[in-house]
Amino acid sequence: MPLGDISTLLVWGAATAFTIALVAYSVALARVADVASREHRAERAAKVAAARQARAAAREAVGAGGPSLVVPADVPSPALPPPGVGAGDDAPAVAVSPRFTGIARSTTYLGLALLLVGIVLRGVAAGRWPTANMYEFTLVGTLVAAAALVVVQRKRVIPFLGVVVMGIGVLALVLGLNAFYVQADEVQPALQDYWLVIHVGVAIIATGIFTVAFATAVLQVLQDGRETGRSHLAAPWRRADRVRRAFARWRVTGPAWSWLRTVPSARHLEALSFRLNAIGFVLWTLTLIGGAIWAEQAWGRYWGWDPKEVGTFVAWVVYAAYLHARTTRGWAGRRAAYFVYVGYAVVLANFTVVNLFVPGKHSYSGL
Repeated sequence: MPLGDISTLLVWGAATAFTIALVAYSVALARVADVASREHRAERAAKVAAARQARAAAREAVGAGGPSLVVPADVPSPALPPPGVGAGDDAPAVAVSPRFTGIARSTTYLGLALLLVGIVLRGVAAGRWPTANMYEFTLVGTLVAAAALVVVQRKRVIPFLGVVVMGIGVLALVLGLNAFYVQADEVQPALQDYWLVIHVGVAIIATGIFTVAFATAVLQVLQDGRETGRSHLAAPWRRADRVRRAFARWRVTGPAWSWLRTVPSARHLEALSFRLNAIGFVLWTLTLIGGAIWAEQAWGRYWGWDPKEVGTFVAWVVYAAYLHARTTRGWAGRRAAYFVYVGYAVVLANFTVVNLFVPGKHSYSGL
């Protein structure tokens, strides 16, 4: 069997392993949510019972001629963190199923190994560095994202991050195998340069790190909403109040999201996202610089407003604005996370839309 076909089988095996990891992370998250929801309901029931006992004691005291007592209708539970206080790094992790997180970790490692061997065999079959088209970019980018997830979760497993990153990874591999796949072959002369390793390789690493940073920013916004009690479903809707009540349990401050109490605080997640995005931004900057140098060698100019160059620059501007706003303007929390969403969307659009639908000098998708 040709090495290229073996590589494809290994990539399918990696996609299967990552799918199992995705399911395991999802089950672990569901178990965390179930336990947290039961604890939330038990706390609410205990709070209601305590309030009833307090009111009963107040009525007895008044009936016996004692002083009148005013008992608040809603007594906050001491087990719930007050607004602005997150779960923190020492949040209880007993609700996380070690069995399913172990399966998720093992299958993630297996998928990484299969994907790495598949990429190496792809390069051997093509006789070059395997980053010359969209299919190979997808393989290596998924490898980097999964590896970054492993590094982030080396001390503590956060199932939500595993669900998001593995979900994106599985989608990318399946899309690559079915839509972006091309036979392993030599590349056109314009790409036969060592800059293929430097320029494209650095861009792939940055994209993988941005993926994990994006997942962290999503979790940060959810955690921030729960800590601060911010939820559109929590406010009265007047005419649609019945609808609000019907969906009340699904608001981020409701029992369905009680599992957020078992993850790090929003401040910690924001710090992690910032570090990942800072690393990705440095690599993305090197991508721009390396691309300009390669363009001067290949086409005799550093910058030509090619669609791919513009897309890369726009992504760089968004992430630069995020870092600037975060460090010098005091932007934090949800506003900073929205920059991350926009930046990651631009990176994905630059890889897919620009490559597939916008003609230019960087049209090297191979499709």
